[in-house]
Amino acid sequence: MIAKGKNASELFPAVVKNVASKNIEIKKLVYVYLVRYAEEQQDLALLSISTFQRALKDPNQLIRASALRVLSSIRVPIIVPIMMLAIKEASADLSPYVRKNAAHAIQKLYSLDPEQKEMLIEIIEKLLKDKSTLVAGSVVMAFEEVCPDRIDLIHKNYRKLCNLLVDVEEWGQVVIIHMLTRYARTQFVSPWKEDDGLEDNEKDFYDSDEEQKEKSDKRKKAYTMDPDHRLLIRNTKPLLQSRNAAVVMAVAQLYWHIAPKSEVGIISKPLVRLLRSNREVQYIVLQNIATMSIQRKGMFEPYLKSFYVRSTDPTMIKILKLEILTNLANEANISTLLREFQTYVKSQDKQFAAATIQTIGRCATNISEVTDTCLNGLVCLLSNRDEIVVAESVVVIKKLLQMQPIQHGEIIKHMAKLLDSITVPVARASILWLIGENCERVPIIAPDVLRKMAKSFTSEDDLVKLQILNLGAKLYLTNSRQTKLLTQYILNLGKYDQNYDIRDRTRFIRQLIVPNEKSGALSKYAKKIFLAQKPAPLLESPFKDRDHFQLGTLSHTLNTKATGYLELSNWPEVAPDPSVRNVEVIELAKEWTPAGKAKKEKPDKKFYSESEEEEDSSESSSDSESESGSESGEQDEEGDSSEDSSEDSSEHQSESGSESEAENKRAGQKSSRTKGKRDSEDVDKENENSKTSDSSDAESSSIEGSSSGSESESVSESESESRKVTKEKGKKPKQDGNPLTKDVSLLDLDDSDNNHASVNPVSTPVALPVPALSPSLIADLEGGLKTIFTNSPFLSFSNVGKGLAAHYSFPRQPCIFGDKMVSVQITLNNTTDRKIENIHIGEKKLPMGMQMHVFNPIGSLEPGGSITVSMGIDFCDSTQTASFQLCTKDDCFSVNIQPPVGELLLPVAMSEKDFKKEPPNKSNFFLHEYGKITA
Repeated sequence: MIAKGKNASELFPAVVKNVASKNIEIKKLVYVYLVRYAEEQQDLALLSISTFQRALKDPNQLIRASALRVLSSIRVPIIVPIMMLAIKEASADLSPYVRKNAAHAIQKLYSLDPEQKEMLIEIIEKLLKDKSTLVAGSVVMAFEEVCPDRIDLIHKNYRKLCNLLVDVEEWGQVVIIHMLTRYARTQFVSPWKEDDGLEDNEKDFYDSDEEQKEKSDKRKKAYTMDPDHRLLIRNTKPLLQSRNAAVVMAVAQLYWHIAPKSEVGIISKPLVRLLRSNREVQYIVLQNIATMSIQRKGMFEPYLKSFYVRSTDPTMIKILKLEILTNLANEANISTLLREFQTYVKSQDKQFAAATIQTIGRCATNISEVTDTCLNGLVCLLSNRDEIVVAESVVVIKKLLQMQPIQHGEIIKHMAKLLDSITVPVARASILWLIGENCERVPIIAPDVLRKMAKSFTSEDDLVKLQILNLGAKLYLTNSRQTKLLTQYILNLGKYDQNYDIRDRTRFIRQLIVPNEKSGALSKYAKKIFLAQKPAPLLESPFKDRDHFQLGTLSHTLNTKATGYLELSNWPEVAPDPSVRNVEVIELAKEWTPAGKAKKEKPDKKFYSESEEEEDSSESSSDSESESGSESGEQDEEGDSSEDSSEDSSEHQSESGSESEAENKRAGQKSSRTKGKRDSEDVDKENENSKTSDSSDAESSSIEGSSSGSESESVSESESESRKVTKEKGKKPKQDGNPLTKDVSLLDLDDSDNNHASVNPVSTPVALPVPALSPSLIADLEGGLKTIFTNSPFLSFSNVGKGLAAHYSFPRQPCIFGDKMVSVQITLNNTTDRKIENIHIGEKKLPMGMQMHVFNPIGSLEPGGSITVSMGIDFCDSTQTASFQLCTKDDCFSVNIQPPVGELLLPVAMSEKDFKKEPPNKSNFFLHEYGKITA
């Protein structure tokens, strides 16, 4: 009904009831309805405010944005505080779409309560720093509406807006370009000084050479374009190719107002291209071209034929094209244009034909070479059958004859004869004025014309009556013998006319020209007053005075200052300080840079020769001797794997040795070191006995070099993926402090990491009983894990914020929470300067059958602190997304985890010897119990 334009306001109570519907589609429709009728039914709309407030917390960004839009559409002053709170929360929303709607709501709230301006400015300042292209246009629109004079808010965001401009949505581009045009006029010096200086060279002809040189030097030094000024011009240039006419027009006006004159020419072709659009777009574009063509004809001369009138053009477009053709007319193209005008005069559109005649008159005035030609053509039009054409020709001829009346007495006589046939008041008044001005050159015709006019005086138009009175006064002064009685008769008729202007003119003329006793001294100068030389009229473009309005604005179109119009300021003589636009570069947080990362460049040299590989491997082994012994060098010699695997192992050894040293120094805990040594020694013995491949050697050496403070290493994205797997496996036994049992390192995934992050201790879940594995199988399993699964993903939650950074990974180990669950490790980092409290899992939105074992709540996380926790998820042997909320004391963030297919598989522990004993066929493998591969 609303779409068809029908009034559906009577259904408001029934529709409002559905605002609490859980169906998103219904809720959207209800919101659309409320936006339309909330202002009319304010009392009923207030009843649903609590529902909107709940919807502002909805996980769906569309619902949150729609709720804010409806809330801001209820224009009731009593809910201003609620609206302000909602806008503040929405401005910090994780969704850019919601922040965009918050910017829209700012304008509505400001129009409802202007006293909230200061608080709204704070929100605008915050949103201006937003890096989302979706928000930029809307917040700049809010800035223009609420505080357009606060240029200081733009300084820090100027370069960002220039760079984002190309990617902003089209209507946002228009708003930003207009704002940046005003900004540039206040912050940069005029780029036109360069061109103005060239015009002054002729005036300095008599200056000495030294003075001339000094002036030329001053001109050269006078202007250097600011880099930010150039940035704006350069970044807006590609938008001239935009499909949106408003964007092209906005860029064109920007170039016109702030670009050097030598660069403005590039806007002519895009503007001409817009003339292929609909008539409304053509009208605006042609108006702006008409203003431009007055000052710079050369810009549009190459496109002269694009402004030729088509028969299908509406009248308003035709007249604008005529205006532009007149502005572009010169000695070179006037003959072509006059032939074009001859066709236009014959048009059936009488208004257009009349405008063409005026155009011919302007061309005759501006170009003296064709004045006579135009005048003769206009005289020929006097015999036209169309009265409007004849009348317009008379008016134009009158203006042309006023410039050179002596040479055209015959034309005046011809026009006098037309008084019997022409009925248009303006034309009749023009003929009478011409005869009156030249009454001494036509002494016979003028009295007879006055006689005819006296007969029809009472039936004439007021404009014609005034000219009859003027003609009678002039003839009374120059030829009183023939016209004295006739003039007195006309004055008597005018004395009793209904129009008071005519009565006043009659009294004035009678006192001035008819001498009597009451006549003053002014009557002596009556002849000089009436027959004084009149200045020739100036036929100017109606767009001449529009250039003081900004192009493309409503004020320019209407030729009057519209409400809300912001004038362009004059260029400053001295540019303000450009350093206000400098933005400090914020360095990345420290936890992203592990301590041992600086030493990673060394292994790159191994690419060239085996000797260098051996040297590097010996260096790495010596580095790791402080904690784990000097065994890695022997492993490189004894390994059965290829050179590539040996290179990888040596790389891992050197990294683990160097990084473990730095971390142990930082931790300063001897107990951790002794635990690490015991574990590493046991693993070394196992590796010597098993003599497995170099990949397992690298695994064990990595375990040797790990320490209790290695959580930050697992966070770094730059470390190799295989190292991440071994790090997470190796650090568990050391934290448990149980060096005697090796199989615990495979299955014990408790939350004991929390104890190293200075947070409240968390209870450790009990591990499920598993069969004991031999040391050789453990080593084979660890090596197999590395060789089979080489890419262990470390992923980030994209929608966690407000200083809480979270990363999750799949450690590819059996889950202690259930044999059907996949183990997931989450590393939490506090990037703020305040403590984050009560981190826990909130509402869970899991598909049917999916289960989740959450980690225990974390009491607090210190500033800059990091903590790793484990949880289990049963994905039901599918890649369905597990959705839940990661909550803190103050906020909740929606989190989604979708596992890759490979993370649902768990490899069977099998030694190389057992594997080779009975090589299975591919057909014998099948998936069993959610990811356990069985041969």
